[in-house]
Amino acid sequence: MKEKAWHKHYDYYVPTSIRYPKISIQQLFQGAASQYADRKALNFLGTEMTFWQLREQMRRMTNALERIGVKKGERVGIQLPNSPQFVIAYLACLSVGAVVVNINPLYTSEELGFILENTEMGTLFTFDLALPVVRSLAKEKGLRRVIVTRLADYMQTAGGGSARSLELEEGWHHFSSLIDNCSSTTLPRVPFSPQDPALIQFTGGTTGFPKGAVLSHANLMAATMQSALWGPPISASRPLWVLGVLPYFHVYGNITVMNWGLLSGATQILLPHFDLDQVMATISKFGEISYFPAVPTMITAVIGHPGAQTVGLDRRIKLFNSGGAPMPAELIHKVTDMGIAFSEGYGLSESASMGLANPILGHKTGSIGVPVPDNDVRLVHIDNGVEEVPPGEPGELILRGPTVMQEYWKNPEETRKQLRDGWLYTGDIAQTDEDGYYYIVDRKKDMIIAGGFNIYPREVDEVLMRHPKISEAVTVGIPDDYRGETVKVYVVLNPGETATEKELIDFCRQSLTPYKVPKLVEFRRSLPKSAVGKILRKMLRDEEIGNEK
Repeated sequence: MKEKAWHKHYDYYVPTSIRYPKISIQQLFQGAASQYADRKALNFLGTEMTFWQLREQMRRMTNALERIGVKKGERVGIQLPNSPQFVIAYLACLSVGAVVVNINPLYTSEELGFILENTEMGTLFTFDLALPVVRSLAKEKGLRRVIVTRLADYMQTAGGGSARSLELEEGWHHFSSLIDNCSSTTLPRVPFSPQDPALIQFTGGTTGFPKGAVLSHANLMAATMQSALWGPPISASRPLWVLGVLPYFHVYGNITVMNWGLLSGATQILLPHFDLDQVMATISKFGEISYFPAVPTMITAVIGHPGAQTVGLDRRIKLFNSGGAPMPAELIHKVTDMGIAFSEGYGLSESASMGLANPILGHKTGSIGVPVPDNDVRLVHIDNGVEEVPPGEPGELILRGPTVMQEYWKNPEETRKQLRDGWLYTGDIAQTDEDGYYYIVDRKKDMIIAGGFNIYPREVDEVLMRHPKISEAVTVGIPDDYRGETVKVYVVLNPGETATEKELIDFCRQSLTPYKVPKLVEFRRSLPKSAVGKILRKMLRDEEIGNEK
């Protein structure tokens, strides 16, 4: 890649270009397992697993998948919280040539059903708490194989479960039993190309339906290398610990925690969900957290915890990374005033979470930084999407680089809209300052970012419009000190109808994952509309921002 203006801002140890190995993530892990054989790869609520043990588990599961009929190219869903089972399933799926489909464990029947049908999924890894939803869909959606675990199966203090205790359907499999009954650790020789699809990462869609970004092995490798080389140099002889509380089913956690840990030989401290007291206890227990990727709400909670000084965050956490949503300037100052190294970046599911990032030594508050190695960025006119805007003027941010997805799964129309001549059109409006740092100033899309999760208003709108009492509904993200934004809905009821806020929120809970459920409901007689009758969502959002001021 040619020298770019932003290269001069890179930290002294960051290369301007990377030689990416033409291998897959699971092949990368094989090398790490040999180099760091006796080092702890995973720590799950106190139960540890070395790199060598993880490799043995992964190899057995790979052979078990082949034995039950999983073929190259088959879509395999992983519907698990952060756990050893997630890492084992992920590596085994890739090793057998399957395409991983990341799935939120909290998905409702409607949300999971869409993904099963859309991907024509043949196999699903899930866990006991999701079984009520999975059981209702498996036959309807043609799911041939279901592999079930209990999180406690990999906790030494809890004792393992069994297929009998889970009362599995006929033909379904118990995760641990598959591994125990497969002694072979010789991996099947599956033909491999860096351009083979490796992961389908679903993200919201402007049509109300999720879109599956298809990421290749080369995309994942590039994103992992970019993430690893952006931080301080890693010493193979020095143990590292990465706090794995970001969900691995999200591409941000997948790349910057799990894959980063596998590449770096780090111990992944796995937490199945974000529980503040548990996070603080974990930080206190470990003498050092080398790397803590998070979203702003997590960092806010950790820094503001009453026990933050007692725990000694400033000497335990070596590097915070923030992504998923803008980091408030006040919070950045609190982190840096404590002496904790900090970086903030910008990426999308469509770019395997990588795009731009702030140099650690040259961080600019409020900026998303500069393009990471081998990425290229342009700001183009919002109307035509072609001409570049002058420096300092806002334009749509478009991105090109080795992490950009191949396509949207089975969605050529959306693929054509967002991938043009190799450039990914992000829908985000940005501008540069005099030093060439980038700043997001608006969103072309109406996406809400709450607690690091992307919420697409149209999806909430469509659920509300199913309610028999509702005539019109529109969803807006409004400022929230803790979550960044929170979900508010404006509702017009049918003549003569009455409803309560609780009634509508409970209705949404039946079809939406918890983080998408509205937190506030405002009843109105009418909603602002354009001359052609389109509800003016932006006007309501601007009204809320004005009220905040």
